[in-house]
Amino acid sequence: MRRSVVLSAVAALLASLGVVLAGVVARTGGSAVGRPPVPAAVRADPAATVLCAWDRRRAAAYEVGSVRVLRSLYVVGSSAGRADARLLGAYLARGFVVRGMRMQLLTVTVLHHDETTWRLRVTDRLTGAVAVGGAGEVALPTDAPTARTLTLVRGRDTRWRVSQVSSG
Repeated sequence: MRRSVVLSAVAALLASLGVVLAGVVARTGGSAVGRPPVPAAVRADPAATVLCAWDRRRAAAYEVGSVRVLRSLYVVGSSAGRADARLLGAYLARGFVVRGMRMQLLTVTVLHHDETTWRLRVTDRLTGAVAVGGAGEVALPTDAPTARTLTLVRGRDTRWRVSQVSSG
């Protein structure tokens, strides 16, 4: 009997916490603890929506340590994809995965857009990343804002993949 009362209290507490967090997310426009704020003008941009979804899939690949999943986010043969896969592979070789990786999107400028391509000038920075392995956790440094030009291509499966990344 006592165990069911404790479990009910824990369930009620977790449900209340979920309602509170949902309220925080709604008031902050999708920004919650652990997720850097995104300027309102950027949040409303369809290009930002595509890019943020791509960044979340990339962070998930790093978190589970899947080079295969990470490569699937890039067009086959993309030099940016090869470099990203090498970076994740280096973490894995040292026994780490990367958790909490968030790209704080500061600005997005659409240079070109059609049904199959987005070419974007983006300023963003890495925040919140922690390398986790057998020896514990190592917080990765927060990145300075960096400007890049990205080209994303929509595949036949309707998923957006990065084909090119360049400075500026």
